[in-house]
Amino acid sequence: MYVLKTRNETFDVVVCGGGLAGFCAAVSAARNGAKTAIIQDRPVFGGNSSSEVRVTTHGSAAFHAYARETGIISELLIEERARNHEEINENGWTNSVWDMTMYDMAIRTSNLEVFLNTTVQGVNKADNRTIESVVCHVLNAEVELTIKGKVFIDCTGDGIVADRSGCEWRFGEEAHEEFNEPHAPEKASENVMGSSIHFKAVDMGRPVPYKAPSWIKNYEDASFFYKQGRPLEHTGHKENDRYRGGYWWLEIGIPWDTIYENEDIRHELTRHTLGVWDWIKNKDPELKEIAKNYALEWIGQVPGKRESRRIMGRYLMTEHDPLNKKVFEDEVAFGGWNVDLHAPGGLLASSSEPAAMEGYKVVSEFQRATLCGPYGIPLNMMISKDIDNLMMAGRNVSATHAALGTVRVMGTTAIMGQGVGTAAAVSVNLDLKLPEVADNYIDTVKQKLLRDGCFLLNNKNEDENDIARKAKVTASSEAKCVGVGPNTQGVHEGLRFWKTQHQTSKTDKLMQRRGQWIAVGNDKIKTLSVCLTNHSDEIQHVQAKVVTVEDIWDYSVDGSEELADTTLEVTPGENKWISWSVQLNTSNGLPKSGYIRLDLLENENVEWHRAGKIEPGHVCAFDIGNRMRRYDHGISMSYKVEPAQRCFSAENILSGFTRPYRSTNLWRSDEKSPDAPWIELSWDEVMSISQVELTFPGNILREYHAYESFYRDPQCAKDYSISAWVNGEWKEILQVNDNYQRQRKHKLNSTVHTDRLRLTIHATNGDPSAAVYEIRCY
Repeated sequence: MYVLKTRNETFDVVVCGGGLAGFCAAVSAARNGAKTAIIQDRPVFGGNSSSEVRVTTHGSAAFHAYARETGIISELLIEERARNHEEINENGWTNSVWDMTMYDMAIRTSNLEVFLNTTVQGVNKADNRTIESVVCHVLNAEVELTIKGKVFIDCTGDGIVADRSGCEWRFGEEAHEEFNEPHAPEKASENVMGSSIHFKAVDMGRPVPYKAPSWIKNYEDASFFYKQGRPLEHTGHKENDRYRGGYWWLEIGIPWDTIYENEDIRHELTRHTLGVWDWIKNKDPELKEIAKNYALEWIGQVPGKRESRRIMGRYLMTEHDPLNKKVFEDEVAFGGWNVDLHAPGGLLASSSEPAAMEGYKVVSEFQRATLCGPYGIPLNMMISKDIDNLMMAGRNVSATHAALGTVRVMGTTAIMGQGVGTAAAVSVNLDLKLPEVADNYIDTVKQKLLRDGCFLLNNKNEDENDIARKAKVTASSEAKCVGVGPNTQGVHEGLRFWKTQHQTSKTDKLMQRRGQWIAVGNDKIKTLSVCLTNHSDEIQHVQAKVVTVEDIWDYSVDGSEELADTTLEVTPGENKWISWSVQLNTSNGLPKSGYIRLDLLENENVEWHRAGKIEPGHVCAFDIGNRMRRYDHGISMSYKVEPAQRCFSAENILSGFTRPYRSTNLWRSDEKSPDAPWIELSWDEVMSISQVELTFPGNILREYHAYESFYRDPQCAKDYSISAWVNGEWKEILQVNDNYQRQRKHKLNSTVHTDRLRLTIHATNGDPSAAVYEIRCY
């Protein structure tokens, strides 16, 4: 007789769903002291990022330099790149090393219990506004598992827990008249973005035939790909050959229901994917020759879903919020992906999404209308309005269809997950309901997130328990910004896009206005210089401006305050340094710290050369029509500034920010200094210190897929030690070797009593300068 074995468990926090949102929620809750369970219906963590689906993690750094998500997701991605032998593509190449990286973290996390291959089937409620437990089935084990909890977090994607609890949810597109959103249709519909599967092919070194099954979708018309926004690019460089797999547009949704007809969608996607491979191998006149040696190695059978239920929270995000960069008091995460709404129907639609249809132009009306961020994400859009102990993170959060177009990408959902996991732990530890946490204890949540490595746009470290904030800071030396030229050498090994930059243009001619952020740290700038080539036979004139900016993502053009203006005269010839006696000082508008932006206006005959290295914290952008966007993938243009600017001072480690933002926020040593670089904290009285927490630079400039296999960021400290001044001499209290992680927390073997603490960096992973964003002491 068939009898299910029953099992009952009790936890503080129960996370349902083990994608990136759920995983980061569970780890953060457990790390913050809550006994936590994570329930995942697959054998691996990662959801769409796992080896079952293989979508690489995207986020804000796709559009904004230095905007990669940090915290738990950063730990994972840094670890995976350091461990993994295999290159990754923009879509579709994640292997099992990623699965094991996540599994390893889960198993090593105290207070966290893992339930894989376990699916949520029902919900028990204590009353109308309280969930008591979830009822689960353990696949292949004939076990019914009931898990009680104080706080539940729905990261199932489809909002299963919320739906079974009777929560209100939305599905499909809102009508334009409801919220007046720019990308909402005139009439509401049940259209949602579809699901995708990926494939991967390998070069066998010899011709490999492909015979397609009879049941595939046969493609015969090249215009389906080349005129309808479904590109099959070939660059001629093996590492960039898109025909080896990973087309995001292998997507199908309506007319099938993305919840109830997921298996029908999977089968249809398989038919179409094999049909696309058949086109590449046997029909496309160019690609069949290029791909003749390639064999199909893998094809996904778990559809990567983009959209279904969206659970209504205490706040509903609309498209206006990210487009206008609304500031939220309850900000716990940030986003910066564009408003990316895929065409309903995917492969069955008459054409692909607008960005693909226009060939991914970087300047277009569509780009101007959809670019957004970085913007804040509020906790209240992740707290259910109907259930007091339920939160959600991932693609099922409280957002309109249009707003979901930007918050749905996995880098963003991961930090949303860490936000709700931290809030859940605060709720449990202080015995508070979730609404009370959001309304009255949000500062506690935000300060915990900052301490755990996350970044918040409108908040900085104000932790009263951080002893370092009371210290004076000195260092062995400080680097100064003098500028960078076309031939300036940098350390960029393993950072993809450095040589080619994936440029749409083969030159850096001034086709539009372009701006270079320059960090300031003196009370004056006498001279600015730029390296230009005049490609014509006549003298050319280029208008130059210096404007104020609030931060490195201040893309304003017309709204900026102009500090100086001139016209540069450029004689014919290559690589000419053109100087401008700008004579700026604090009395005529130069900020004492932060950034200015040097803009050169359009002149198609003149080329402003890019620098030969990446200057930390320095970025450039170009005008796309009344606003700027990042130029290339995060580089510096060639410039010189005189006198040299003290923008990498030791005091920066106490700025409260751990990435370039309103200033560089970074201490860098002078690479010419002969001694091992050190940075020191000193106090007026003896302090008792039992924990030291460090944040090093690296791994935030570009998106995850820009980093090669076995990558360790050169800027990150490799070997370092911490010493304390005790009884009139330095005593080493900690030594670390072979580090490559951005954030490290060190609990000392015993409490040290000292008025001076020194961090010495004996070696980096390649950069001749040592660097630190933050030191905390507790």
